[in-house]
Amino acid sequence: MDRVEMGLVGIAVLLLLLALRVPIGVGLALVAFFGVAIVTNGNVAFGLLSNVPYEFIGDWSLSAVPMFMFMGFLATEMKLTSSLFGAMRILLAGLPGSLAVSSVSACAMFAAASGSSVATSASMSRIAVPEMLKLGYNPGLATGAVASAGTLGSLIPPSILMVIFGIFAEVSIGKLFAAGILPGILSAIMFCLMIIIRAKLNPKLAPDMVEKPSTADRIWALRQIWPLPLLVVGVLGGIYAGIFTPTEAGAVGSGLTVLIALVQRNFNWMRAWTAARQAVEGTASIFIIAVGAGLFARFMALTGVPDFLAGSFLTSDSQILLILQLSLLFLLLGCFIDSIGIMLLTLPIILPLLHQADVSLIWFGVILIKLLEIGLVTPPVGLNVFVMKSSLGNLVTLPQIFRGVSWFIVADLVTLGLLIAFPAISLWLPSMMR
Repeated sequence: MDRVEMGLVGIAVLLLLLALRVPIGVGLALVAFFGVAIVTNGNVAFGLLSNVPYEFIGDWSLSAVPMFMFMGFLATEMKLTSSLFGAMRILLAGLPGSLAVSSVSACAMFAAASGSSVATSASMSRIAVPEMLKLGYNPGLATGAVASAGTLGSLIPPSILMVIFGIFAEVSIGKLFAAGILPGILSAIMFCLMIIIRAKLNPKLAPDMVEKPSTADRIWALRQIWPLPLLVVGVLGGIYAGIFTPTEAGAVGSGLTVLIALVQRNFNWMRAWTAARQAVEGTASIFIIAVGAGLFARFMALTGVPDFLAGSFLTSDSQILLILQLSLLFLLLGCFIDSIGIMLLTLPIILPLLHQADVSLIWFGVILIKLLEIGLVTPPVGLNVFVMKSSLGNLVTLPQIFRGVSWFIVADLVTLGLLIAFPAISLWLPSMMR
């Protein structure tokens, strides 16, 4: 058996381990360790096992991950997002399906502060969905809006997935953040348009609000949402202007969150401790997978599998054809594996393909994260759907939520098509950076 065959066997064994519910990080590390030991010898395998984790975790750029997670958990614990849905409900009153549109808008703003799709869905589902159900909204529309809009936390910067992709792909995290802004806004607009059109065609899906907000109500709403725009502009504006690096931006954002909480008199040391603990736990779980992926990448390079796949897949000069093939692969994987797992499982294999095809990794990074967003709501796994079900209990059923998100998956696929057909949507803002 030659090295390429050994690499392909390693991939098959890894898929078998994942099917047996072995944690992704553990599966990646086990296959990499024993694969390297078989291809070379045990000393080399033990050398990788001791060096790769240290080199990876010692990378200064990775400090952005715990800092951005801390910023998101702080924003939640310090109640910066508590009035968000109510404020958007007032500002967007009058639109068909206004509560669902408000949910999407609130999720988009929450996502910009938290950087986490799961946190966005869990928090907003408890606030927005019961209110919509109480007013007679279709359960599928109510839950689908929040579950799908919650995925925007992966695309709208600052995004933890973008930080991880940028480190592994060795591209500018600042440019990735800039590249995600317009696609994130486009995704939210597509969701809102779909809701408005459906509510207009079938008013029973989303009964109109009876009360009409006054000018005073709208002024109150604007006063409630100012912390999040300030936080986002402060973080992204500083990166875009070159005042601080993306790695430093997480710490700046965390400090700014604390400052806003102090101004609002919401700061609490117990909540700060809770946010810190959640950030540490989340970072540890991500790093375990990332270390396994780093080991697996060395194994793949050693066997020559990426070069073999490049020769098999790159049968034409069409970048679009390669992107479409990879999109189908990620849509399929998204049905069974979580976002970070998919990314770190596949990057060691596909990055050489993309380099050989001369694909812009900034552009592909946005497309990849969009695909991972779709995976968060597709059955049978659909992590955001299960997070929402656990948050809402018996208020809704899983089939109702999955039926509801199907309309939003269609909107997502349209957005994905636009991002593939028009790379400028993703690349214009990064091209304007210094």
